[in-house]
Amino acid sequence: MRFFLNLLKRLLVLALAAALVAGGLLTVRGYQLYRRALEDQSLEATVDAIRSAPDYAPLSDLPQLYLNAVIAVEDHRFTQHGGIDLIAITRAAIYDLATGTLDQGGSTITQQVAKNLFFTQEKEFTRKIAEVFMSFALERHYTKGEILELYVNTIYFGDGYYGVTEACAGYFGKIPAEITPYEATLLAGIPNAPSVYSLSANPDLADQRQDYVVRQMVKYGYLTDQEAAAL
Repeated sequence: MRFFLNLLKRLLVLALAAALVAGGLLTVRGYQLYRRALEDQSLEATVDAIRSAPDYAPLSDLPQLYLNAVIAVEDHRFTQHGGIDLIAITRAAIYDLATGTLDQGGSTITQQVAKNLFFTQEKEFTRKIAEVFMSFALERHYTKGEILELYVNTIYFGDGYYGVTEACAGYFGKIPAEITPYEATLLAGIPNAPSVYSLSANPDLADQRQDYVVRQMVKYGYLTDQEAAAL
C-alpha cells in the first residue's frame, strides 16, 4: 500500500511539474504573439485608424443608458479591474477545465477590444494569453471611457453590422443618440451571440436577451425596479 501511495505522490508531482512547464511555454508563446501584433502596427496607430472611421461614435453621442447596459451585461466590474477580471477568469477556467473546452473565456470589455483590434476570433490558449498582454497595454495607454468607446465601435452586432453606428442605422434607421431605452437595452444584448440574437433572424430570442440585460442593470444598480418595468 505504501508503495502505491508513494507512486501516486510522484505521479502527482510530475503532473504538476508538466502543467507548470506547459503553462510557461504557453505564456511565452502568447507574449511573442502579442509582440508580433504590435510589430505589424502599433497600438496607437491601430486605435487612431479606428477613430478616423466616418461612422465612429464618441461616447458623447451615445445614450448613457446604453453604455450602462453594455457594462452591466458584458463586464460589470469594468471600472474596477486593470484589464482582466480574475473572478470571472477563475470561474471560466473551472468550467473550461471540467469540459475540456474554451467555451467560457471570462473576457472583459478590454480583452474584447484587444481581440477585435489585433487577433482572430479563434478560441486558442496562446491567443487568449496574447489578448491578456494587449489588454494590459490598452489599460496603460487609454482611459476606461476610451476603451469602452473603442468597444462599442468595433464589436459585431450581427447581420453584417460592425459598430454601434451601423447597428443603429441598420436595425432602427436611427443615429445612436436617437435610440429609445428599449432599443438601447436590446442593442446591448446582441454582441454576446450575434447570430443567436440577430433581430432579423431571432427577434424573440433578442427580446428575451433584452429582458436579461434589464435585469442585470437592476442587479448592479443602474436601474430601479420601477425604471426597469417602464422599459
